[in-house]
Amino acid sequence: MTTAPAPAIAAPRALGRPKAFFDRIRPLFRGGAISAAQLAGIQCKLDAFGAAGCPIAYVAYGLATSFWETAQTMQPVEEIGRGRGKAYGAPGIHAGQIPYGRGDVQLTWPVNYARADAELGLKGTLIRNYNRALEPMISARIMVEGMLEGWFTGKRLANYLPPAGFATLAQFTQARRIINGTDRAAQIAALAAVFQDALADGAWGPAAPAGPDLTRLA
Repeated sequence: MTTAPAPAIAAPRALGRPKAFFDRIRPLFRGGAISAAQLAGIQCKLDAFGAAGCPIAYVAYGLATSFWETAQTMQPVEEIGRGRGKAYGAPGIHAGQIPYGRGDVQLTWPVNYARADAELGLKGTLIRNYNRALEPMISARIMVEGMLEGWFTGKRLANYLPPAGFATLAQFTQARRIINGTDRAAQIAALAAVFQDALADGAWGPAAPAGPDLTRLA
């Protein structure tokens, strides 16, 4: 396990060759096809990681985590059973809402909903309506910020993955501790390795500067 500080978040990043990326990951999905909803979900995650300037290993592990936690839908999901039988599965302090798992990484507990609301600048809207964690971009931002800053277990991406270059399978396996101990760590690590290769094929890196706004020049 590394203990390096989180990398300085620099310029936004994006895919330079999106088709190559999607061609590489398509066989992961049932029937070898990516639906419009799956595509939109993946793009939300790419946008959120890209806006944070995240390196390739971080993005790969985030995509693998979403793939696993959402059963390949790549869309935010509600926890099966909605917290029934869990310590957090009762009406809580925010207008009696039940803080069961929602989103790509299953946000739970009132304190975590409150933290996400504050960190993302949602101005109380997530506290008033926990289901906002099911909105794709909010869910993606919760995943990215939570993994970067260690919201979920106190462990963060920088504890396990390199700030540049490729992560090893062993590093990806250890990174499961960011989310949920070692549960399904090997399976998710194998997925992350595929996503990492796909991101390399897709030329993940600093986003190209936007061209001039031609409407302003008219």
